[in-house]
Amino acid sequence: MAQGRERDEAHNVALGASLSVRWVQGFPRQNVHFVNDSTICYPCGNFIIFINIETKKKTVLQCMNGTVGVVATNVPHEVVAFSDRRLRPLIYIYNFPGLTRRIKLKGNVLLDYTLLSFSYCGTYLASYSSLPEFELALWNWESGVILCKKSQPGIDVSQMTFNPMNWHQLCLSSPSAVTVWTIERSNQEHYLEAKSVKLPLEDGSFCNETDVIFPQSLPKDPVYGPVLPVSAVAGLVGEEAETFRPKDDLYTLLHPTMHCWTPTSDLYVGCEEGHLLMISGENLKVTVLNKIEDGPPRVGRNLVSPVTMAYQKGGVLASGIDGFVYSFLIKDTNYKVEDFLEVEGPVEHLMFSPSYRMLLIQTDKGSIYIYTFDEEPTFEKLLAACDGKFQATDFITPGNEYCMTLTQSGEVCVWGIEDGACVSRIYLNIPATVLACCPSSLSAAVGTKGGFVHFLDIQDVESPHSVHKAYLSESPVQYLLYDQRGIYLLVGTSEGHVFVIDAKPSSLFQILGFIEVGKGILQISTVSPLETDVVEVMVLSPLPETGRSRLEIFTLPKILPQVSASFADERGRLRDAFIHKFVYEIEHTLSSAVLNFQSNRIYGFCNQVPYICSYLLPEKEHSGICILKSYQKVQSKQYGPGMLSLSPHGLWLITIAKCGILCIRDVHTLETFVQCRSHSHQGHGIQSVRISMDGQSILVNGKDDGTLVNLRWRQFGGNLANEILEYSQQLPTYLRSTMDEENDYLSIAKKDSLDLGSEPEHANVRLSDDSLQEELVKVDNTVEIPWIQQKSQEAIKNEVKLFSNKRKEIKRGIKALAKTILDMMEENEAVDNIAKLEQQEFGLDLEELERLHDESEEEVAKIRKDAEMQNLAKRYLAELIKGECWNSMAVKGRALKCFHIPRVVENFPMKERTDEELKELKRVVQQKKIEAECLKLQKEIVEVQSAITLVKKHHEEEDEEEEEDGTAKDTNLPNYLLGSLSTDFRVPTSLLSSQLELHSREEKINQIILLKDIIYKVKTAFNNEFDAAYKQKEIEIARVKEKNVRIQEIVLDLELEESVWQPEFEDCEKPERTLIVESTEITAQRHINPQQKAKTELLVTREMERLLLSQGPTTRRRALMDMMGGVLEVKKEDILRMVIPQPAFMSKPDALWSEKEKKQFKEYEKKVKELNEERDKYRKSLETEMKKLQNSIQESTQNFDEHLKRLFERRVRAEMAVSQEELKINNLVFSLLLDEEISSREAFLNNYLARKQEEKSQTTEAIRKSREDLDMYKEHYDNLLAEDKVLDRSFKKEFSEIPSHQVDILYKLFKRRPRIHKQKVHSDTTSLVPFGERPGSGKLNKDAFAQLMKAMDDLDSINNMPQGLDPSVWEHFCMTRRAKVENEQKVKQKAAGLVEMVAFLQRRTEDDEKVQHEIEKVFRELTLLQEDKVKFQLNLTIQILLKQGQVELENFQLLLDYSDAILINKNIIEGLNSVIRTQGQKKVASMMESKEVHKGIFQIEWEHKKMEMQMEDLNQKARDIQMLFFSRDRQKYLNEPNYETMIAIQIGIMEQTIAVLDKTHKKNVENCKKLLKKLRRYSNQKDVANYTLSCNLREELVAVSERKDICNAVGSTLTCEKIAKERYENMMQQQKLTKISKEQAEQISILQAEVERLRMKTFPALVQM
Repeated sequence: MAQGRERDEAHNVALGASLSVRWVQGFPRQNVHFVNDSTICYPCGNFIIFINIETKKKTVLQCMNGTVGVVATNVPHEVVAFSDRRLRPLIYIYNFPGLTRRIKLKGNVLLDYTLLSFSYCGTYLASYSSLPEFELALWNWESGVILCKKSQPGIDVSQMTFNPMNWHQLCLSSPSAVTVWTIERSNQEHYLEAKSVKLPLEDGSFCNETDVIFPQSLPKDPVYGPVLPVSAVAGLVGEEAETFRPKDDLYTLLHPTMHCWTPTSDLYVGCEEGHLLMISGENLKVTVLNKIEDGPPRVGRNLVSPVTMAYQKGGVLASGIDGFVYSFLIKDTNYKVEDFLEVEGPVEHLMFSPSYRMLLIQTDKGSIYIYTFDEEPTFEKLLAACDGKFQATDFITPGNEYCMTLTQSGEVCVWGIEDGACVSRIYLNIPATVLACCPSSLSAAVGTKGGFVHFLDIQDVESPHSVHKAYLSESPVQYLLYDQRGIYLLVGTSEGHVFVIDAKPSSLFQILGFIEVGKGILQISTVSPLETDVVEVMVLSPLPETGRSRLEIFTLPKILPQVSASFADERGRLRDAFIHKFVYEIEHTLSSAVLNFQSNRIYGFCNQVPYICSYLLPEKEHSGICILKSYQKVQSKQYGPGMLSLSPHGLWLITIAKCGILCIRDVHTLETFVQCRSHSHQGHGIQSVRISMDGQSILVNGKDDGTLVNLRWRQFGGNLANEILEYSQQLPTYLRSTMDEENDYLSIAKKDSLDLGSEPEHANVRLSDDSLQEELVKVDNTVEIPWIQQKSQEAIKNEVKLFSNKRKEIKRGIKALAKTILDMMEENEAVDNIAKLEQQEFGLDLEELERLHDESEEEVAKIRKDAEMQNLAKRYLAELIKGECWNSMAVKGRALKCFHIPRVVENFPMKERTDEELKELKRVVQQKKIEAECLKLQKEIVEVQSAITLVKKHHEEEDEEEEEDGTAKDTNLPNYLLGSLSTDFRVPTSLLSSQLELHSREEKINQIILLKDIIYKVKTAFNNEFDAAYKQKEIEIARVKEKNVRIQEIVLDLELEESVWQPEFEDCEKPERTLIVESTEITAQRHINPQQKAKTELLVTREMERLLLSQGPTTRRRALMDMMGGVLEVKKEDILRMVIPQPAFMSKPDALWSEKEKKQFKEYEKKVKELNEERDKYRKSLETEMKKLQNSIQESTQNFDEHLKRLFERRVRAEMAVSQEELKINNLVFSLLLDEEISSREAFLNNYLARKQEEKSQTTEAIRKSREDLDMYKEHYDNLLAEDKVLDRSFKKEFSEIPSHQVDILYKLFKRRPRIHKQKVHSDTTSLVPFGERPGSGKLNKDAFAQLMKAMDDLDSINNMPQGLDPSVWEHFCMTRRAKVENEQKVKQKAAGLVEMVAFLQRRTEDDEKVQHEIEKVFRELTLLQEDKVKFQLNLTIQILLKQGQVELENFQLLLDYSDAILINKNIIEGLNSVIRTQGQKKVASMMESKEVHKGIFQIEWEHKKMEMQMEDLNQKARDIQMLFFSRDRQKYLNEPNYETMIAIQIGIMEQTIAVLDKTHKKNVENCKKLLKKLRRYSNQKDVANYTLSCNLREELVAVSERKDICNAVGSTLTCEKIAKERYENMMQQQKLTKISKEQAEQISILQAEVERLRMKTFPALVQM
């Protein structure tokens, strides 16, 4: 094959050997391109693959600097352009089919090119780069120079195409925009100009966009100033203001996916939303084409968005993700969709051939189809792609004809070695991982992610099929490796198991066992020399925790299949002693390691450093782990994690790495003798490499680039070839008999399976060991179990069967023990609490209990921690809210409610003013004072000249002195001109500026600061009044509570059922209560830990003891209750409860009463009557007192309500004042904002004007330069034209020597021009190609000139010479005519260039006029803006207070026309106002005097009524003193001279009695404490004994477990008897301990009963006497 090479020769010192590419297998990931009408190409990894459509022959072009980036082709010139992917990439252009480099283009792109596109006519190439430049560049690829370039930062482009009919137009589309670039040329200068296409909305409609810079439809507002654009409101002054739009004005537009050009230079654009757009190439007007539904809708198909499009006559071909190609028939603004073709999968790219005879269809997987437009259209698959990238490769034995590949989806392909053709495919339809071919038979193994290994029969490479599968484990299969002789298949899994399988099909691929190694196996290496009977295996695994690598080497004998049962245990694990397993460690990490064929040296590829090391294995055997030191170290130029492998004969060490370079080294010296770059680091290098048995072919598989490369030797001979060829002859000879037997077995099995009518090639087939025939394996519905689990289950069954009797015996013992424990637990429940054991004491498995307890504690701790974190987050949030809304408030927000009416008054919550605010306020106040002083001085200077004004000045100074002494003078203006009611709260407003004087920005800001200070003072004044009312309510509530105490006593005495009204503060009045959580608000039960619970019980006990001690003996209290009702004297309040006891004789009939009894009855009746009278009097007095108290409470609370009403009105006035000041602030802030907007608009217009002026200078310079170039060019053109005319005129002069008739003949010949015959295009081609004849390019002009010169040679022939003409004259004539023709061609070229330059100058002139128009527009806008700004600064908004009625107009019409108004001097109005004010003050004074007189009369009348009521109260008090009740106890108190002594004697007697009782009680308590202490000591002894028994029991359980293990391991009868004997002794001891425990429990219960008896003995006995 032809190879495109651009690299140095491979390094080879000794033999000059080198590697070359035989073929490359890969599938397109980018769009496929036509190079000519019969060849396509696509990039794949480091290569570009060319495919001849007719012969299916492939040609490869390699990029030596990395992965191929983007590709583009030019059909007329038959060149291919591609970029490499590296830092500062280059663009290479190669000829086809020679594949020789034509030129290399070097630009300033830093990272990567994303798009390349050739123009159809001309030598132009467009390139687009990604980050960071986003640069569009136009190249002249023949000369290798950039003609022009332009950057558009942040814009990614998905498609770029030239207009086929006009190379001056270039379309770039992205998912969000479509841009048409125009290329303008003036002589040798090129310019790029972009025009964006305005796309419709998502629904296909168009929105009317307003001009952002100069909006024309903004409303005019005469009150609030000019209305400005949104960009000015946003404060934007730079370039971003030109495109700024608010969020509400942003609409989602259509998203283009693909575009294509039409012969009329229009564009068809397919959108993601399903719309098809047509864009005019002249004015870029967008038309949404209407879809015409013809016929029923397509079921199951929905072409939402075209993924790719290709133009054809009358419409376009498009395809989506549904696998269909549709034909869009377009007519005017409508189109109809028809089915054109169905493909197997989603179509990713459509492209017509240059002749439009073929349609290329590329699917998303990479398959390529060709549809040919003939009389009988054909549809064939040119390239069948594999399902995914290659996962693994291997050679089919012997490796000189076929190889196999495996993809992730389980697709296995067989390829020819020579031409790389696909021979066959088999689909396993499983996620596959690895592939290996057997050296001893024509079979292969495939490993899967599910743990299966599938075995394939590949005798017939055209129809491979699966013959067997083995389910090893549930973990994925990572490695499959046959040893060199094909004896064993080693399978490595991710869990660290290496399974050993017999590789012979005749053995049913028997699983011999497995070996446990470290997890994460990195590599498995085998050594199987022909002359030995063993297979050496080495496994490499990492040790990430120590930063080392582990190597495990073991030996598998050849006779292992016969003795596998003895080599493996019951679970299938091969015994280490039988396989001679040795473990080694290396002090650093390795990414790969192999064992040499002498089994004495290991080669390793270091992971962290680029070194290849060799390690010598110790000759002596060892136990444990042996540390290996590096014996030989060679630095490798390969970087990244690498892999090592040995050639089949073991003398070559093959190294691959992430860099993509393959190196073959000498195994002894580790020197590289050949290397080849087949992949690159951009595709993460090489994944795997395989070398054939004879070493002639090397398969290299890329990791991520999806490329499989077959390498062959270019120069191969000498010892290198002899050694491996000798080995390749020995091994087949050695394996010939084995291979024949196994292949015959596979053939017989296949034949038998066909005879049995077996399932298709994917059915699972199993080989019978007895009959040597295949048996069909029927799929069972049961779940498959891995082999390792089957062996484990079988081992468990065998163990269960072996120890079944022991198990039954142990179960019986456990049941008996469980029953005993249950009995103990039941007995424990029946005993007293002091003797009861905890539940955990009966747990036999203490470790399990401890584990469960730890788990529960961990779970509780986790839940507690989560709850604590949630509570902490909530507390933090609460603190933030509290700090922001409560703590930061200097005055807390609260309310006051009336007692009787539903009215609430709230204060003003206020924050403390910051230092910055106070500092700013101080500055403004100081500035205002200075301004006032300055104004006063100016007035003094002006008024000094007038004598009359001196007196006024004197009076003004006196007024100012009075003001300084304390008189408040706020302002000369009334409230309605100030615009607020703030003066009602005694807030000074003298520093405020007049509303008519606020013109500058600084004055407005100072006014806002002063207004905020006034608001603060108004709120402070009201809050002071509110605080006073709040304190008053607290006092009122306290008074009501004091009076309610007496009312409550009266209600109890009178036994009334009415409730007492008790006022309380509500939560709105005391908001701080909401921040405190009361215990009553918590509904959840509080969690109390044991320590808190014990502490609480102790505190309760101590409190009860203290109460008992404080109460003392109960004898005194009982006596007082029995004799005197619990009191020492009878109170007046007790008269209502007094009852005179009836005499005992009243129970007898009246007739039986004696005289004495009758006399006693009369006295009893008298006492009862007197008591009832006293009761009535006292009850009336209590009712009167209660009414007075209630009336007093009602009066005081109503007075407070009246005060709160007035405070509410005050609050309304304060809110009005605050709102008025805030309204003034808002007006000022609005004016400031409008001022800022106007300034922003003005700054933007100035910036925009500066940019336009700069652009104007650029356009002027471009016009000047274009004019100079045009003049110079025109001068050259005129010179050429003059020379042409001179040649024409001087013709006859040059031939004046010859006869005139010959001159006339020669002149006719001089004017004659040859006819150039255009190549006739076939009518079929003309009918197919939609673009027809395209405009000529420079190359076509050169070809036409060459044809003209060739035709001129025919005219210069001697045959065309006139008769009789001298040949020398004819030669001179021919030279003159040729010069004339050449000059005419130059004139034509210059004329075409002149037309271009004139058009270019015209466009530059139009641009300059457009910019000049924009500048004039900006000037007009600036003038209007300045006028609006002046009007806004002069027209101020003022605030005036008006009473109701002053603003009422007839018909509610406000007239703003003041044409008939009169302008009066202000002094006249003020003079009249002063007179009116003086008369009004006099009238007010007289009214006040009259009011004072009436007020005195009312005061005297009120004092008279007061004195009458006082007199009545004194009389009532005198009557009450006369009727006062005087009891006997009071009489005794007054009559007894030593009353206090008598009471003291009684108290002393009682105290002595109490002391004796207390002493007796303490003595009894001490005795009980001694007894309790003794019992606790005895209980502690029992607890220690029980703990000792528990420890002994635990030790006995451990002993039982250990002996059980010994019994299971040894299984001797003697041990069982000994165990039974010990068990019997333990049971006897346990019974003895149980008996002792029962006796102790009985003793403890007796002691507990005795303690209870003694405790009850200490309590006093209350026996009725």
